[in-house]
Amino acid sequence: MTPAIDEALASAEPAADAFQSVSATYGGGGMADPYPLYAAARRDEPVAPGDVLARFGIPSQADYANVGRQVFTVYRHADVEAVLGDDVTWSSDLLADGLGAFLGDMFLSARDGRSHRQLRGLLQTCFAPEALKRWKEKLILPLIERQYGARLRGLGRAELVQDIALPFPIHAIYTVLGFPDDPVAMARFADQALRILNGPQIDPEKAEAAMASAFAAAAELDESVKAIVREKRAAGAAGDTMIERLIHAELDGVRFSDEQIAGIVRMMLPAAAETTTRTVSNLFCLLFENPVVLDRVRADRSLLTKAINESMRLEPVAGFLARRATRDTQLGGVAIPEGAAVSLVIGSANRDETVFDHPDAFEIERPFRRTFGFGHGVHMCLGMPIARLELEAIANFLLDLPGLRLDPAHPAPVIRGLQFRNPGAVHMLWNGS
Repeated sequence: MTPAIDEALASAEPAADAFQSVSATYGGGGMADPYPLYAAARRDEPVAPGDVLARFGIPSQADYANVGRQVFTVYRHADVEAVLGDDVTWSSDLLADGLGAFLGDMFLSARDGRSHRQLRGLLQTCFAPEALKRWKEKLILPLIERQYGARLRGLGRAELVQDIALPFPIHAIYTVLGFPDDPVAMARFADQALRILNGPQIDPEKAEAAMASAFAAAAELDESVKAIVREKRAAGAAGDTMIERLIHAELDGVRFSDEQIAGIVRMMLPAAAETTTRTVSNLFCLLFENPVVLDRVRADRSLLTKAINESMRLEPVAGFLARRATRDTQLGGVAIPEGAAVSLVIGSANRDETVFDHPDAFEIERPFRRTFGFGHGVHMCLGMPIARLELEAIANFLLDLPGLRLDPAHPAPVIRGLQFRNPGAVHMLWNGS
């Protein structure tokens, strides 16, 4: 790590190791360009028997538990949209087979129907617009200035992934949740969250150790969070952090127990320690590859949201989602039997040439078309507003660095992988003081 990072955050190295382990598990051998494969599939067999992730040895939501479930891979935008928009025919309960084993009963993504609506409704009371605004102004923006601020500006160089994109989102979500300002504990929690994400494995030799590590991490994280929740409840939960809002949350007379709040936090942390990191890394890879766009966004920050949206269309971090058929049905003219799963290729749907003109180009002024970087339908990502706050905070900070550019002393970054795509490193320079 460079001196730009607080010395206390040297303890975050275990989280960095866990992050790289997740990349290796889900990367599919570091494939740089799966998009020709997807384009051919959209043309020739848009709903194809088999799971393309399994073909490349990557754990798949469609059969995390390796039970031998029949799987179809779905490539076209219209078919992906149809599945994600119909939670009656297509269930997300199969997610409980994998990460659900570690994340527990509060894993929102694995719930359907009334159970999902009740939990989501209660959680949404904690994400009111005024709370998001306060978190941004009082927690997230001061954090990035305090953590990086003058030290990073004066340094003149950094490696985006390890120095900024990995530690900042971790620190931000722990601050918003209301965890103690303890870098050692924060790094430990981040490592635990990423070990959970790395639990599902296809290789039987790796699976036993990874599963044991994930279950141990889930148990450790659960106990740590419950202790924090009990402490805040005993103190009256008088603050405005997410945990305190969860303590006070109520919908139709229903409130959360300490155990349920710990389960919610355990559900949120793997994505919080993962998605924003990869998204901001991908965004700046694309901006550096398109210097005209970089200059436009730097000069006019009202374009930043469009740039983020377009980067998530072109290079979505979560390239795949999955659903299970609740009845015999048809999709794209293919018969799907009850109980079979579909592996939805978000990275393909977002580049469907029947929906997007010049689908492989980074064009921030596109007319609106639905994309699936944050999902779609009733399971649209609940944490999307917080992720956007973090993304905008990091991006604005970086765009303010004068003359921000790639460091020519290092290889140009390349976004790689099938699931959880991102560059390994993005070395940057700017005009330091």
